[in-house]
Amino acid sequence: MTSPDAPVRTRREPRPAGAPAPVGRRRAGRPADRAESRPSWVLVVPACLAAALAVLPLGYLVVRALERGPAYAWDVIADDRTGQLLLRSLGLTAAVVAACLVLGISLAWLTVRTALPGARAWSVLATLPLAVPSYVTAFAWLSAAPSLAGFTGSALALTLASFPYVYLPVAAALRGTDPGHEEVARSLGRGPFRTFLSVTLPQLRPAAAGGGLLVALYVLSDFGAVSLMRYDTFTRGIYTSYRASFDRTPAAALSAVLVLMTILLVAAETRTRGRAGYARTGGGTARRTVPTALGRLRFPALAWCGAVVAAAVGFPLATLGYWLAVGSSATWDPATLIRTALTTLGVAAAGAALTTVLALPVGVIAARRRGRLARLLEQAAYAGHAVPGITVALALVFFAVRYARPLYQETPLLICAYAVLFLPIAVAATRAAVLQAPPVLDDVARSLGRTPFGVLREVTVPLAAPGVAAGAALTFVVCMKELPATLLLRPTGMDTLATRLWTETGSGSFAAAAPYAAALILLAAIPSYLLGRHRT
Repeated sequence: MTSPDAPVRTRREPRPAGAPAPVGRRRAGRPADRAESRPSWVLVVPACLAAALAVLPLGYLVVRALERGPAYAWDVIADDRTGQLLLRSLGLTAAVVAACLVLGISLAWLTVRTALPGARAWSVLATLPLAVPSYVTAFAWLSAAPSLAGFTGSALALTLASFPYVYLPVAAALRGTDPGHEEVARSLGRGPFRTFLSVTLPQLRPAAAGGGLLVALYVLSDFGAVSLMRYDTFTRGIYTSYRASFDRTPAAALSAVLVLMTILLVAAETRTRGRAGYARTGGGTARRTVPTALGRLRFPALAWCGAVVAAAVGFPLATLGYWLAVGSSATWDPATLIRTALTTLGVAAAGAALTTVLALPVGVIAARRRGRLARLLEQAAYAGHAVPGITVALALVFFAVRYARPLYQETPLLICAYAVLFLPIAVAATRAAVLQAPPVLDDVARSLGRTPFGVLREVTVPLAAPGVAAGAALTFVVCMKELPATLLLRPTGMDTLATRLWTETGSGSFAAAAPYAAALILLAAIPSYLLGRHRT
């Protein structure tokens, strides 16, 4: 005899063919309606426009390079000059990557795994070079030692400006790896150096390889430092070819080679990474790493950290201070400086606004939807991530001259270049922000009768606003520092702080260039500080 409170078992009747499924009864992980699983046209249409804008420069660049036939393009590529540029670019890239690996790994190990005095302060100082553009570092060293012009000066400036790309991922990897392997090696009689080479370094391989790839892409795309140091690489060769001849096909062909080099670098890094596993198989014990005592190496370690930070941050700032003290109203005009700074802020703000607007639908689709369309739109938005700025600018020049003549050397075209170059930054920030917002709130809004646009405006965007704003601030900073695209696409008579610095330094007017460099660092530091404060 059953209790009156016991649940009554009922026989499930078969559902007739074609009958709708009961409300609330659907298989986990599968949407109730396939139409709901697709993104709304309110998001798809602007996301497709953003993806088309990101892909357009690359597609048109290939078309422009082959305009006079594959044979002509091959003659340009097979020229001895192209071979020299290739060897110079690869040699500079190899030297900078090797130096950055040494600096980044050594600083990361000292600040994370050793009892270095003031380790937390050194870890902050090791990231500061990211706020100093490479051409500002090149300007500082070139003005102090003109004999550095060439390969040596280019390698020095790029190394000091880009080693944090290795330091940051390696330091993060050191904080996350299990110290037990190192302790076992030490208990078996291996010294600190042998333990580092045989145990610690293999675990850092993925992080170091990823950081080295970022450095390599940065060096291949750099234009300001190598131009100031008068060292011919692919970026400088493309700019020279574009300015020196009415025939722009050679510049397009060289740009296509540069794009191919970046693609091969990314593929090579992926292949060398392989499928090796570096993670622990168990949860392990949650404990802090015991710092390694430096002993007699304490003062050499402090001297090494101090020398790197002084060369990367202290020396450029001291050089700028010196030239500011030497200069006067006879060498630079305060009114021109203010006007140039306002222009920089204006175009950077417009570029950040357009980039954020274009990134919003792509980021929402990437975060909320799954499927081929979402992956395609996100990958297309990232097309400009590994493409040098001078290549994107050249493609937009060719497109504007042929199909949009009124936009040639006008501000809207420059802003579009900023959007293509920095769209990945805004998309990544937007996607991360939307992922933090519960998707059930979107479903509730739809169930209450809100349209897709209403859900986006009243629910999704307000919840993701802080992360989207952080991405906009970061985009604003990188737009201010951008040089090669601005040089090619700026309207006649318009200067930004970056182009003015490049012009004055190119003519040897270091005292006149210093105020623009100082203003650029100051203006970029304000949103960078606010961004860092927001994330802490």
